Amino acid sequence: MFACAHQDHVGSFYAASCGDIPVWPALTAETRADVCVIGGGLAGLSTALELARRGYEVVLLEGSRAGWAASGRNGGQIINGYACGLDLFESAVGQADSERLWQWSLEAMDIVRERCEQHAIDCDLHFGYVHAANKPRHLDALATWVRDMDTRYGYRALEWLDRPALRRRVDTGRYVGGVFDPHSGHLHPLKYTLGLARAAVAAGVRLYENSAATRVDSSGERIVIHTAAGQVSAERAVFACNALVGGLEPSLKRKIMPVGTYVIATAPLGEARARSLLPGNDAVCDSNFVLDYYRLSADQRLLFGGKVSYSGHPPRDLAGSMRADMLKVFPGLADVGIDYAWGGFCDITLNRAPHFGRLHGGRAFFMQGFSGHGVALTGLAGRVVAEAIDGDDQRLKVFERLPHRDFPGGSLLRAPALVAAMSYFRLRDLMP
Repeated sequence: MFACAHQDHVGSFYAASCGDIPVWPALTAETRADVCVIGGGLAGLSTALELARRGYEVVLLEGSRAGWAASGRNGGQIINGYACGLDLFESAVGQADSERLWQWSLEAMDIVRERCEQHAIDCDLHFGYVHAANKPRHLDALATWVRDMDTRYGYRALEWLDRPALRRRVDTGRYVGGVFDPHSGHLHPLKYTLGLARAAVAAGVRLYENSAATRVDSSGERIVIHTAAGQVSAERAVFACNALVGGLEPSLKRKIMPVGTYVIATAPLGEARARSLLPGNDAVCDSNFVLDYYRLSADQRLLFGGKVSYSGHPPRDLAGSMRADMLKVFPGLADVGIDYAWGGFCDITLNRAPHFGRLHGGRAFFMQGFSGHGVALTGLAGRVVAEAIDGDDQRLKVFERLPHRDFPGGSLLRAPALVAAMSYFRLRDLMP
């Protein structure tokens, strides 16, 4: 569907605003390690950093550039919780472990903050997030969610926003109300990812770019990960490939679907105009199934995302079609140009719950299916997997109890089936 080896960073606002992007060498020989991590995005880097801190010798293989894929080009929103909601957890693992999963999602937010402080990662981190309701039925669902988070999970940080209160945070007439969460927010994802890469290398991780894993052989005493020009022999392996796992591990590929999502960056608005749109500098996400999400950049651009695609093909006239969506929210930006337009793929599971676990007789580990919550949850995933490799798998066992099924339709029909389903949900978004 898309190439994932030997690719440079896409022409995004993030790549353009990162300054000098470091380059790490390719693997060109045979080497050994305690653990080989496959994938140089947030999940892989988080795992490698956690393991290096515990004294493990780690090799990390990235097929293109560190942060090249979803980790370095997403909307930059850091949101607590999970894409699936907590009802699924309660039915799968019970109330007590569901409460633990919720608390761990808050830990994921702390991990982001702590890493930025500890490693001096300047990634424009800001907390403040608005979940906006497009319609009265969305507002009813948000009211139920706020009540449940209070009574069942003891989370009382959420602030209810009626229409006037919401308008004071988001200057648009598109919404009927919403909820403010002070513990979620946004950051520059490529700066954050590259900051983790530098931190991992400083901790002793050997990071190889342009070194895509082509085959994993677990038939011997050690796992051997092959690349085009070298190989790594390791006691343990970690798959942190997400949407790009491809044929490397078919059992993982069947559990996820790559989903395209797209972002535009306007020309700089100037501080006064930018803050008139989003006075609190909050990240915003609406309640539609095919949702809009947006925020301000540090240089006062509006970064506006959406246009979910299951077909693998970006919209025609990406910048123009995204701009049309943006003007539905902020019609006053009709005179503002679009400087950047880009997209990429994240991975979703069928039930939108994260998918963590073990393979190859427990010698390999994996994490995938972040379903749009990966900027924060990847940090938690890396910690949970590192704990398991280090001998404490109690938290991983909870995640392993979450149910996951293959996407229906096999390799040929699952994408068309999801495209048809998406058409239904687009129609639902148009209903009152």
